Amino acid sequence: MSFKKVSVIGLGYIGLPTAAVLASRGIEVVGVDVNQQAVDTINQGKVHIVEPDLDIVVRSVVNTGTLKATLVAEEADAFMIAVPTPFKDGHSPDLSFIEQAAKAIAPVLARGNLVVLESTSPVGATEKLANWLKALRPDLSFPQDKGNQADIQVAHCPERVLPGYVLQELVSNDRVIGGMSQTCGEKAAQLYQTFVRGECILTNARTAEMAKLTENSFRDVNIAFANELSMICDQLKINVWELIKLSNRHPRVDILNPGPGVGGHCIAVDPWFIVDSCPQHANLIKQARLTNDGKPDYVIEQVVNAADQFKTPVIACLGLSFKADIDDLRESPALHIVEQLAQKQIGQIIAVEPNISAIPETLVQAGVEHCDVQRAFELANIIVVLVDHKEFRLLDKSQFKAKVTIDTRGLI
Repeated sequence: MSFKKVSVIGLGYIGLPTAAVLASRGIEVVGVDVNQQAVDTINQGKVHIVEPDLDIVVRSVVNTGTLKATLVAEEADAFMIAVPTPFKDGHSPDLSFIEQAAKAIAPVLARGNLVVLESTSPVGATEKLANWLKALRPDLSFPQDKGNQADIQVAHCPERVLPGYVLQELVSNDRVIGGMSQTCGEKAAQLYQTFVRGECILTNARTAEMAKLTENSFRDVNIAFANELSMICDQLKINVWELIKLSNRHPRVDILNPGPGVGGHCIAVDPWFIVDSCPQHANLIKQARLTNDGKPDYVIEQVVNAADQFKTPVIACLGLSFKADIDDLRESPALHIVEQLAQKQIGQIIAVEPNISAIPETLVQAGVEHCDVQRAFELANIIVVLVDHKEFRLLDKSQFKAKVTIDTRGLI
């Protein structure tokens, strides 16, 4: 079938780029979000998130009329759900946003529609979505009952893009598509083939869900190894960056870089979904999470020890986002470290984050100053490198020599 109109539910870091790329292919796209400000911003042809070139694409498709944003779902041929899936206390998954999305689209579902869950989800979430929709629309049939003959087709297709390269990777990356039936998968593949140049690989919904969790857990375990190495090397007076560079000269060794922890809405969250679903066997995955979650405390201890050297410590923290050259603060270890340092009141805290116009209110209330990098170097006697933004990579490294520097990113 051809998709003349597609609705994207959730216009955040994944939903908006997906909606924009679809609209750029000439498909009518309606983006739905609960945030009035986001809706208004998009309808002005502007963006509310930082992602290279996204503003250009959004401006173009809004001006041509192929993309509009709204607070209320409309009828469409396909619905793509890209809402957050955080975890609750105890690291159990919170599927409330997916349930709210189901409630939003249920009134406008019609026979022949496709519903795709893009949100990274624990195994079984797509089936839960289908059950919520079935309860809301008992007049329609769904694949858990009717299989290939269902009125509504339901599939899972997890996003797997890198912030900073989202527009390119939405098109170039392979996509794993898990249908609740063969027909569900095939219909979802038809939708993605309208804009994906990579291969669309069909499987079942549970395997597709687990594939995304596995990808991020693999990276988390490897980062945990690097972070553990960095702490061991501190104790043994070894430069971890040199050690990793030397070790990686082995043809079958590829150690990742350590950092202040792990952030973002994927790697810092997704492994817990596996642990929650199978706690008796997910021992290595759980330990990697604990290691990476503990790294910020190790960095904080280093900063506290450095502050003890000064009568009036002034600590400049370079970076707040969870990775370089983006504005995304979700699950950011850098932000957590700065918040904790401010609470400890060990000295004046300065935050340098070039990708945001204002620091979070929690930092403002804690007395943290937000300034540019040059002013930070003028004021500070301790520099803490938390994120390797391009603005920091371009600095004259000799500037660090007069400071006590804690470099969690191997910048210098």
